[in-house]
Amino acid sequence: MHQTTLLSVLGAATAVLGNPLKHNGHAANATIKCPIIFDGRIKTASVLSDFDSYSTSIFNPDYVKGGSLKWSEIIKFPSTGSNARFDDASYKPFEVTLSDSSIFQTQKGFRRAGLQFQGDTNNDSPAATGIKTIHFSVKQDAQRPLNLTHEYLNVWHEAADYSANQFNFEVGTILGQTGLPKNTFKVLNRQNKQVWSTPVEKSDWQNFAITLDFNKNTLQVYYSKGDDPLKSVTQAVSNNNAGAGQYQIGLLKKPTGTSDVVNAGYQESKINEGQIYGSLFIEDSAGGCVSL
Repeated sequence: MHQTTLLSVLGAATAVLGNPLKHNGHAANATIKCPIIFDGRIKTASVLSDFDSYSTSIFNPDYVKGGSLKWSEIIKFPSTGSNARFDDASYKPFEVTLSDSSIFQTQKGFRRAGLQFQGDTNNDSPAATGIKTIHFSVKQDAQRPLNLTHEYLNVWHEAADYSANQFNFEVGTILGQTGLPKNTFKVLNRQNKQVWSTPVEKSDWQNFAITLDFNKNTLQVYYSKGDDPLKSVTQAVSNNNAGAGQYQIGLLKKPTGTSDVVNAGYQESKINEGQIYGSLFIEDSAGGCVSL
């Protein structure tokens, strides 16, 4: 009896050692191996009001959001069942939401809420020189689904003069590009042409990384699902990364039925939509370093 019990214990120990565990039922989270420029991961102890002050937020508390809203009214801490790939037990997911009040300044066509890293200045940002990789994971909220008949910008880098975005990570129906499926995440280049896409998963974490080489003017995309290591899904493709600027992470929902998307068009009422994020950070990819 004692021998059987001992063998059972040893067998269980071997199984654990062979499968290093486990946070919230998933395999041990991945390690970031490159120097972090901006860390957008949210500490487990963080409270919503932390997003409202420069002294407690890792993001700009004033931008980019509806003027009547605080970030503590926009951000949610959802229950996701597991953390994203680069978030260990000291971090937690967060959700950026949209409502009828998500109108930035006079941009009445958009509904938007976009986080900007503190220190990511419009000119001379440390994340817009050399070779940098932005990492982010996304998960869907069944209680706050996106309306994919609209076009959404989720993550992007906007030039300092606001004339263009060096890249867009989008979902939904891309205006003027009816041939692209609405239920895919898409990486678009500066010319708004699709570089790569993948279907939206209803339940799994989806992990993305986009490397911008500001010296060679290239863009490269990495992707995985769940706990799987990221893999390169494109080569380093030519892209105009000039113009400095800032990253935004969140949601920008474009209207339908207009050519003046900033100021006009149709947005339904009683909007209650959200995008869950995790494992958000920008790393220095000098020498080809990319955390996978």
